[in-house]
Amino acid sequence: MIRKIEKIFLLSVFLVMSVCVSAQDGTYGSYSPYSIFGIGDISRQGTSFNKSMGGVGIATRNNRFINYMNPAALTARDSLSFMADFGLSQKNTIYRQGDLRSANNTFNIYDFMMSFPIWKSSAFVVGITPFSDVGYNFSHIEENQDIIGQTGNIEYDSYGNGSVYQIFLGAGATFWKNFSVGAEMIYYFGNVDKITNMNYTDPSYRSINSGSELSIRGVTGKFGVQYEQKLGGDVSMVVGATYKLGTNMKGYAVNYKYANQSSVSDTLKHRVDTLGKENIRIGDELGLGISVRGGDRWSAEFNYTRSDWRKTGLDSAPGFAVKGDMDFTTSVSQSFRAGFEITPNRNDIRYYLRKCTYRAGVYYNQEYYKVNGHNVNSIGITIGATLPVFRWYNGLTLGIDFGQRSSDKYDMIRERYVMFNIGFNIHDIWFQKPRYN
Repeated sequence: MIRKIEKIFLLSVFLVMSVCVSAQDGTYGSYSPYSIFGIGDISRQGTSFNKSMGGVGIATRNNRFINYMNPAALTARDSLSFMADFGLSQKNTIYRQGDLRSANNTFNIYDFMMSFPIWKSSAFVVGITPFSDVGYNFSHIEENQDIIGQTGNIEYDSYGNGSVYQIFLGAGATFWKNFSVGAEMIYYFGNVDKITNMNYTDPSYRSINSGSELSIRGVTGKFGVQYEQKLGGDVSMVVGATYKLGTNMKGYAVNYKYANQSSVSDTLKHRVDTLGKENIRIGDELGLGISVRGGDRWSAEFNYTRSDWRKTGLDSAPGFAVKGDMDFTTSVSQSFRAGFEITPNRNDIRYYLRKCTYRAGVYYNQEYYKVNGHNVNSIGITIGATLPVFRWYNGLTLGIDFGQRSSDKYDMIRERYVMFNIGFNIHDIWFQKPRYN
């Protein structure tokens, strides 16, 4: 009976994956006016397990979930266990700028990964997850009466879409029982389109179509360490750290501008730049974390990350820089995250809800850029739970993220959002020798 339930659960996961991959075609991975800047919105990393605890994970050691936020955490596992994770997210956002309001919702696949043991106290992980997303579409009409009186009505519209993904291969090992190290190789790849149109209603004027087509590639590495110290009884403390190297972007940028009138189109600009020659970079990142865990029942954690984007060249490179009324400059991004989880009684045989794990968290993020000299910050709270499905550590992780980015001061755009996360946690035991023939 258990094996039958297991097969049904796994079949359901793969069916959901297939439907979601089909539904992703032509949709936005993210939708925000702020994604027009630089490389777009940097995705918050982690599985639904991490996201429901405010995004912590640098000092997490949990043998029931894959934690790729620190490659050293891969060793916190059962020695014969195979694990996989597949996650979905759905985000609903309300935008406000002065008296203007709008709303949008997106649906996205945010991770798929597998982890399995290598030898004794070492483990391996492979997966794919978004790194950044571009998605926006807005327009306005020229209101200067002096210009309209000479040219007629003019409509401006800008839109963009695309994503940069990261494939990662990582491994971790434990030495002296308490000290773990790990490393990941990360490959960035993706395509981004940014387009701006200026359309005249008077046919005697030529409308202008301009934009950038970006093809982005890159390779970098991430390193992590964790040290666990027993504090007495079943209580332990873990200190963790990660460092991700900055790297130059490879690929190319096609920047163009066309003048259109009737069926005639004249090329005003068409230039292909090799990104590797422009010294455009992805910033490095340092992460620090500390957690306290009470056996298999509860844990609490705090993380801090810092990433320096000031010398990445994004605020001056064509296709990444934004020219016009908004002054875009790269900066230092920072985040503060804290989370807590508790399981009332993991082995309860009478009440199912006591076997579930409940989580809550808070976070504060500062983006990697400034707009008109002002930081763009976000703050939010998260709640979630993991529902055991059947034997081992298989489960369904649910999370909700309530947050706000920026404010409507200084002519900025305020975003208030609710994001729903769903994670499928798959676990099995490999290489078991049968006791009976």
